[in-house]
Amino acid sequence: MDSGKKPDFSDPIQLASIIAHQLKAPITSAASILQTLVGGFAGPLNAKQLELINKAVSRCNESLETAQRLLTISASLHNKTEFQGVADLIFLAHKVRLNYQEEAFSRHIDLALDIQINQAQTRGYEPALTEAIEALLHNALKYTPDHGRICLALLPGPQPETICISVADSGIGVPQEEIGHIFEPFTRSHAARKSDRPGTGLGLPFVKAIVEASGGSIDVTRSTFGGAEFRILLPLVPETVPAQGDTPMSDTLKVIIVGGIAAGPKVAAKVVRLNPTAEVTIIDKGKLLSYAGCGLPYYISGIVREQKQLMSSPAGEVRDPVFFQKVKNIHIMNQTEATEIDRRSKKVRVKDLASLQETYLEYDKLVLATGSMPAIPDCQGNHLKNIYSLHGVNDAEGIKTALETGKARDVVIVGGGLIGVEVTEALVQKGCRVTIVEKRNQILIDLDWEMAKLVEHHMEANGVRVLTDTTFESFEGAETVQTVHTSRNSLPADLAILALGIKPNTLLAQQAGLDIGSTGAIKVDPLLRSSDPDIFAAGDCVESVHFITKKPCYEPFGSIANKQGRVVALNICGKQDAFPPALHSVACKIFEYGVARTGLSETEARQHGYDVTTVLTHAPDREHFSPGAKPLMIKLVVDTQTRRLLGAQAVGPGHADKRINIATMAIIAQMTVDQIANLDLCYAPAFSPVMDNLITAANIARNKLDGAMVGITPMELYQKIQDKEDMVLLDVRTHQEYEHERLPNTQHIPLGVLRERMSELPQDKLIVTFCDISLRGYEAALILRAAGFSDVRVLDGGLEMWPYEKIQ
Repeated sequence: MDSGKKPDFSDPIQLASIIAHQLKAPITSAASILQTLVGGFAGPLNAKQLELINKAVSRCNESLETAQRLLTISASLHNKTEFQGVADLIFLAHKVRLNYQEEAFSRHIDLALDIQINQAQTRGYEPALTEAIEALLHNALKYTPDHGRICLALLPGPQPETICISVADSGIGVPQEEIGHIFEPFTRSHAARKSDRPGTGLGLPFVKAIVEASGGSIDVTRSTFGGAEFRILLPLVPETVPAQGDTPMSDTLKVIIVGGIAAGPKVAAKVVRLNPTAEVTIIDKGKLLSYAGCGLPYYISGIVREQKQLMSSPAGEVRDPVFFQKVKNIHIMNQTEATEIDRRSKKVRVKDLASLQETYLEYDKLVLATGSMPAIPDCQGNHLKNIYSLHGVNDAEGIKTALETGKARDVVIVGGGLIGVEVTEALVQKGCRVTIVEKRNQILIDLDWEMAKLVEHHMEANGVRVLTDTTFESFEGAETVQTVHTSRNSLPADLAILALGIKPNTLLAQQAGLDIGSTGAIKVDPLLRSSDPDIFAAGDCVESVHFITKKPCYEPFGSIANKQGRVVALNICGKQDAFPPALHSVACKIFEYGVARTGLSETEARQHGYDVTTVLTHAPDREHFSPGAKPLMIKLVVDTQTRRLLGAQAVGPGHADKRINIATMAIIAQMTVDQIANLDLCYAPAFSPVMDNLITAANIARNKLDGAMVGITPMELYQKIQDKEDMVLLDVRTHQEYEHERLPNTQHIPLGVLRERMSELPQDKLIVTFCDISLRGYEAALILRAAGFSDVRVLDGGLEMWPYEKIQ
């Protein structure tokens, strides 16, 4: 459209506006053509071509966004009222640095942020100032070689009530004789023209126009790094001046989140969804955010091929700082440590771990998602190399590197908890000789002993050596670990993994005077508020309440952390959402075995005073004739008085998690085994037996509670054998099964001939009947009881769930 007025090409802002306007149409057309290619309308693409075209589409979109910003800023510069607002330069500096952090990291450039001022509000249009500082950083990166240095700094100005924004680099610099012309349109320094870097000479005039419109000035000099240093001087305004327009700054909800792995990012994402105007900042000491810690064993094994897969959304987007800023509008301060909470002033003191600079951030609501810390023993040799705790990506990288370079043939895992057993499969797949050292009499303390023993046998069958009742003492080696000393023996080790458990990271909360619970974690109310109503807590640093016992418990699981994060966000945004008590539901994979549990174990139930009835059952996880049917072993713990389910455990190659998830729902609904036995569960031969494994287990519990069956647990029977009690162990399997494996000192009468040979059995002794899974054992017990045998018991779980030695 011709307005009749000739454009002023000496005005860089007007010229930038014209260029931006002219570029929008061809860029839009190019993006449309690329989208056609992505859709496959011009023929199929291979993976590499698709990746490159998607990158091109992304660049087109970025260019369109930039063009639109230029147009907006141009209009704003001609409407000076936009520049009467207030911009927070500290927030802006963090945001701008974040946008270029990924590129700097990929080129090994040290991009530092140095903030030496506590209050940094200036008059100006924040989007315009953002573009100006981004332009300077973009130039610094463009003209700084790899492995160089760049520093974005906020410094006190030379005059009172002024601030200096400095961008210094170790690049090509600006010759002294050219400094007077560098801000003129279409002017590029001699060194810039000689370089292979493209440029128009409009960037710096554009920056100068924005700075001057904001009431400031800009100059350039030689930096201490050897390159150029651009310095913007701007006037400061009092903190009380309203931001942008007439809206006071206090009207914007400021949420600070300490911790960026599981609960923290969940809180942030949900807060922004509920309150798009909220200023949300995540502070985390690490480089990587929002990664799936539970996936680290699979990263070590190679199933997860790239580190970025652990940080990707289901759609494949990597949840890095750039993603959080651009997609979620969440400000990320990674490699930054929160060192102090000032509850009275509602500020958090933070330290940039790269520059060691400190500053304060104000909050309306603070969330502690500080997670947990690995238990590290205070022992000889714990400083040696090749000792890891697998408590983060760095440890996983170290283990993976040691495995791939062939430097880890013998591996010792100290501790037989979830972390210890989960990583064994990855190590064995890499050809390692693995030994687990556990001081207790079982691995996986969340399971009852006999169930844990079944898992232990399975691990040993896959080449893992398990040493229970063995205390770790110390490490020995030169620079790297070579030997692990235990109470039983000394073990060779090229690599050691500490899996002694974790503890809540509550140091920041304790220093702030917040209440700590009996478990050592932060004490919170049902809304997940700490003892300070403006400070919430979620994830591995938080104390929970157990659904059954109603007592405090510690639940450091990713699933809990994410659910708590959502609850915290709802309550920050004015809802009243209570987080329910937990059931300690856990699942893991150990070789081809699934292991899962929920509620109370038998040991825990008895410790809390329950009179319990237990069930052990073994069966295929679908119809036995269905391809892919796999065995599954289940244990139920039932309250004898109320007949309610208290806990469930499942191990085996069958679908353990499916049955435990159903059991979790049943416990929360306070269902009895009678109700569980009649659940209307889906049935098809490819998915489950006609009587699902959980329903069968519930029916066995009913039989026990009603007196139709008297069972004996493997541990009870083993103790009787050790005490040499006079009894009969009656094996009712076939002759072929009996010859394959059996218990010592047993009497063998196949079920098919039991009625004919009952006279061979004594009427006055305890008779324990069994088969592989004790289904035939139960039938045998019914036959004997009907014939007048008074003391007949069925071995729970049969030979398949017998955790002790057998004759083979």
